[in-house]
Amino acid sequence: MKVIAIEGPSYAGKSTAIRHLRRRGYEDRAYIANCYVKQIGRQDVVPPARTASAAEQVAAFDTFMAVEETRVRTALAAAKPFVILDRSVDTLLAHAHALDALFGYAVQHRLRDRLQVLPHLSPDHTVYLDVPAEVLGLRRKTSGHTAAEPDYFLHEPTFLTHTRDYFLTHAQPPVSREVTVVPADTSPEAIAHAVEALVSYWTR
Repeated sequence: MKVIAIEGPSYAGKSTAIRHLRRRGYEDRAYIANCYVKQIGRQDVVPPARTASAAEQVAAFDTFMAVEETRVRTALAAAKPFVILDRSVDTLLAHAHALDALFGYAVQHRLRDRLQVLPHLSPDHTVYLDVPAEVLGLRRKTSGHTAAEPDYFLHEPTFLTHTRDYFLTHAQPPVSREVTVVPADTSPEAIAHAVEALVSYWTR
C-alpha cells in the first residue's frame, strides 16, 4: 500500500486538489482521506490552532491521532493499493515544530516518541503546496473569512515560516520519505492538475 500526502498551509489548494482527484476517479483504486478537521466533524471539539500551553498542544496531538487511527483502520479495510491523504501526521509535527519555535513548548520530541507507538500512515510521497503569505491572505479574504477571524493564527508570517521550514529544510526530518514542492500561487485548477500529474506518476 503506497501512501501519498498533500500538504501545505491553509488555503493552499489541498481540498480543491482532493476534490479534483475524486472527480477524476482516483477513488476506484485509492482510499482518499479528508483532512483531520473535516473528519472530526464537530467544530466545537476541534483543538485550537494556537494552543495555550505544551500540555494543551500534546492533548491536541492526541485528538488528531485518534482520527489518524480511524484513517489507518479505514485504509486497511479498503484494501486498495494506494492511499491519498489531505494532510498527514507531518502536519501535526510541523504545527508542533512551529509552536516550539514561537513559544518554547518543546513538545516535538515528545510527539515523535508517541508516534512510535501510535498507529499512523507514513507517506511514501508528499506534495507540498508552496504559497506566499500574501497570496494566502488574498485567498482567505476572497473567501469572506477575514471579518470573522481578523487574527488568523495559521496565516501569521512567523507561523507560516516555521511550518514551511519543517517540510523544506528538514531540520527535523518529516515522516514522509519524499517531499516534492509544487509552487501553488496559480489558479486552483492549475494547482489541482499539478497535483494530479504527480499522483498519476506515483500510482502507475
